[in-house]
Order: sequence, then C-alpha cells, then structure tokens
Amino acid sequence: MNIEAVKWIGGPNGVLELIDQRRLPTGFTKLKIRSVEQLYDAIRTLAVRGAPAIGVAAAYGPLLALQWLRGRPSFPEALDEVLRSCDYLATSRPTAVNLFWALDRIRAKARQVSAAPRPTVRQLREEILAEAHAIYRQDIEMCRRIGRNGAQFIRTGSGILTHCNAGALATAGQGTALSVLYEAYRQGKRFEVYADETRPLLQGARLTAWELQQAGIAVTVLCDNMAGFLMKQGRIHAVITGADRIAANGDAANKIGTYSLSILARHHRIPFYIAAPSSTFDLTLRSGREIPIEQRDSQEVARCAGVQTTPDGVAVYNPAFDVVDRKDITAIITERGVIERPSATRLRAALRKVGKGVNS
Repeated sequence: MNIEAVKWIGGPNGVLELIDQRRLPTGFTKLKIRSVEQLYDAIRTLAVRGAPAIGVAAAYGPLLALQWLRGRPSFPEALDEVLRSCDYLATSRPTAVNLFWALDRIRAKARQVSAAPRPTVRQLREEILAEAHAIYRQDIEMCRRIGRNGAQFIRTGSGILTHCNAGALATAGQGTALSVLYEAYRQGKRFEVYADETRPLLQGARLTAWELQQAGIAVTVLCDNMAGFLMKQGRIHAVITGADRIAANGDAANKIGTYSLSILARHHRIPFYIAAPSSTFDLTLRSGREIPIEQRDSQEVARCAGVQTTPDGVAVYNPAFDVVDRKDITAIITERGVIERPSATRLRAALRKVGKGVNS
C-alpha cells in the first residue's frame, strides 16, 4: 500500500499534508495544512478521519501553532501556545481516544523540555517534531503487526464483512481491520470482502471499496441493512472492524451500525473481530457505557450527496458511533497479540507489557 493519509513535509517549519477523504472516490486531492485552525477543521469535517490517523495528525498540530507566533517569542510564550493548541485540538472530536493519547504525549514532551536547564524555543520545536514523528512511525509498525497477528483468521474462499473504513486512509500505515486483509492477501489467500456502505457518510462505499480496489482485493459494496441476509445465505464467514475506543472490560466503540452487526454475527454464529492498536484502549473507562458518543450534524442524515432526503422540520438523530458489548467480540487483534473472549482481566494481562502505549 502506498496511501499516505497523513504526512509531515519538512522540518519544524514544515507543512502537514492530508488526503482529503471528503472527495474520494471520484476525486483524489491533498490538503496542505498550515495552521492549527485548518487542522481542527480537517478533523471536524472528516477530511482526515479514523482514530489512529486523527491522533497522528493532531500530534503535528502544535508545530503549526508555533509557526504563527510573531517576532521572537519567549520560551514561556511558546510553551503556552503548545499547550493551548493541544487543548483546542482535543475539542475537535470526542470519541476516538487516539486523539487524546497523542496530544497527551505532546504535552508531556513539551513539559519535559521546559524542565531542562535554559530551554529554548528551537529545542521545543525540534523535540515536538521528534515526538510526532515517533507517533507516526509507531502507528505504521502497529498496523503492520496487527495485520500479521490477524491474518490467521482469514481463510481462502471465505467472505469477510467489514464496516466503515479501517484501512490505510484511517491510519498512518496500512490500517487496522484492513491490514489483516492485506497481510492475508500477501500470504496468497484469496477471499471476497463485503463492505457495508456505512450510512450516513458512506465511508465503506467511498473509502473501503476504493482502497481494496487499489490493492486488487475483490470487494462488493452492500447497503447496511443487507448484512443479515448475506449472513443467512452463508456468504459471510467472519466480521472484522476497527475501533475508536475500547474500555477496560473490552466493550468497543466503532462507527454507528457496528453494534447491529455484532448481534447479527452472534445470531448466525459468525466470529466477530475487532482490530485496533494499543493506543485505542482506554483503561480509565470501566465499560462502554462510559464512552462519550459524538453527535453530528443532522444534515448528514437529512441530505445524501447534496440531495434532501427528509421533510423540512423532521427531527434527526445522528450518533457517529455505537458500542459493541465485549461478550459479542470473538477476539481483539492488537499489535502485541490477540485477546480472545475479551474481559477486564484478559485485557490488563495482555496489555501490561505494552507500557506507555496504553491509556491508563
């Protein structure tokens, strides 16, 4: 895969380059992000999306903020701007924990620099850039390991259902759920992928189908309400999705519609897998009931492709995510291994070795 959803170009005074995912699949354009306000808008409007990609992009945000300081700022002024930009970006989207994980790492690095003897603004810029690059590289490696750990669950001739987009467009690397498929494909396995269109913003139809087509993997797009019928027909042998936040007990938040798929999979005795890096775990939350669910603009539902689809004045409910109960998850595939039948005890045992990569 040679899709770079997020890329920093240059040194501390560089620019953040993003694939504009709002324009896919009919248009492929890249955005040059030069201010923290532009980055906030890109995250909020889903020009960049996917929990890992949001975290990586946000990590570079304070560098953009520092570029707009006028004159020769003092170190305290620069430090304040870094912390302010982190707080600002943290308000862009509430559910994906990778955003907060990445920003916490940048805050910690900035405070570490401030504790050094006679810190300089140049040193602050260089250290933040190094930390953001580290987050970027770690995400690439985590994606690769997730794919290798999960490929064992893909069989030649099987039908795999996925929801939303958890591929290269959603990360700095080759994805999470789709990384499993890419690695299985590299191993010579051949299979059919069914991609839910994923209403209301069609990330499956627009993004996942585009990615898989680029990779030469057979993909069929279906409406969200068709999945159960395909399961009944015996055409689905496994479901695999990403996640935006995983609570301490194993409950997992993902794009709205994932919960329904988990119930359908349980009914039809089909394994249901979550693929996610350790940065997606939030051990401060006891269960999925505590995961904040983003409510998005009603117009995303009331209109489709610019065409109004509901009567004027009709109420619209538009949660961006729902939560899969841990009992309906066959296994969580991480970069450090597979957590089967997830529970609070199993999660903590499996993630103890991950160290600072886990939110705790």
